[in-house]
Amino acid sequence: MTTSTSTKSTTKSTTSPRPDRPVFAGPIQELVDELGRLPGVGPRSAQRIAFYVLEADRESALRLAQAIVEVKDRIRLCERCFNVAETELCTICSDSRRDRSIICVVEDPRDIVAVERTREFHGTYHVLGGALSPIDGVGPEQLRVRPLLVRLGIEGVAEVILCTNPNLEGEATAMYLARLLLPLGVKVTRIASGLPVGGDLEYADELTLGRALEGRREVKG
Repeated sequence: MTTSTSTKSTTKSTTSPRPDRPVFAGPIQELVDELGRLPGVGPRSAQRIAFYVLEADRESALRLAQAIVEVKDRIRLCERCFNVAETELCTICSDSRRDRSIICVVEDPRDIVAVERTREFHGTYHVLGGALSPIDGVGPEQLRVRPLLVRLGIEGVAEVILCTNPNLEGEATAMYLARLLLPLGVKVTRIASGLPVGGDLEYADELTLGRALEGRREVKG
């Protein structure tokens, strides 16, 4: 008696997944892709901006394109403080009314805008170009520390305000600069950090409240 064994042959799909195809027509997809590379712009935002440009009149689109080209062609870094500028010196460094005995050290040119909005500072600035971050490979050599030291020697600077961000990298940068600058006989100060105006004590974390206590000021009648 012959026993026949039936085997089921399982067929596996050998078809490879379909490659991604562009969702939109060529120029629109290229615009979406380029916009998606911008910081803070996700795929949906990139699509909305791309279709806004598409639906705008030609003159508006050309003005936007021309503005981008002008920024790349005309904007440079100030030779003294490394702020953004159109000429060798930025508008702040070329302003004779500024107090050149005080330098406010910031990480980024955008920080200058934040300080200027307060209308409380009338000195000059120095942009480091970042903050110390060994994990990201950013050391003192990658920052504009040496040009700062050169400025101290030729500009008669009396005070340096360390205005780096109040985070781990910013605090490390401020401590490094303080140790570097104090032996030179210049006054080194650090911006105070603490409770925001309108904030409640019960919602403040320990670090913020501790810094607010350290930066307390005497109340004068």
